[in-house]
Amino acid sequence: MRTLVRMPPTSTAATPRRARRHDPDRRDRLIDAALAVIAEKGVAGVSHREVARVADVPLGSTTYHFTSLDELLAEAFTRHADSVALVFEERMREAPDRVAAIESVVRHVSADLLGAGTDIVLSVELYVAAVRIPALRAVTQTWMRRSRQALERHFDPTTARELDALVEGLVLHSALSTDPMTAEQIRAALHRFLR
Repeated sequence: MRTLVRMPPTSTAATPRRARRHDPDRRDRLIDAALAVIAEKGVAGVSHREVARVADVPLGSTTYHFTSLDELLAEAFTRHADSVALVFEERMREAPDRVAAIESVVRHVSADLLGAGTDIVLSVELYVAAVRIPALRAVTQTWMRRSRQALERHFDPTTARELDALVEGLVLHSALSTDPMTAEQIRAALHRFLR
């Protein structure tokens, strides 16, 4: 004997859909959230879940906008490097001569990089992560090229490259030191190198 199973009546009325949130800036917010997580917890603390939580978006948003954590990190660090590079390029553009350019480098190191809250943390995190993540090496290479081009407004290409390396060393040394260099010490180091 067969038992009949009654199906519930079907309705032709459309089921109301949840309103979609129009959020054209979500990708940018995810990148900013990744930078915030890196600044607070380091690269090791970055996960899709943590970035989504900080950005206040659904977890799926991170994998929708970024195919991997490495891609998200590369986008975040590119944003950081671009913002620092733009400031440095402007400083070098405004310097009327070599003497002023040296002072601009001193201000860049002491104020822009070492004096600005999370910028130094993000820079150091990028340096360390780039050793292991090839996509981040491309970010650092682009950043170094831009720095050298900015310096070449006032220095020959060889000097610009060496000066850029000195600046990176001064930044790392000061960031890791319990007794960071003062602006005067940075200025003296630059003048000694450029003699």
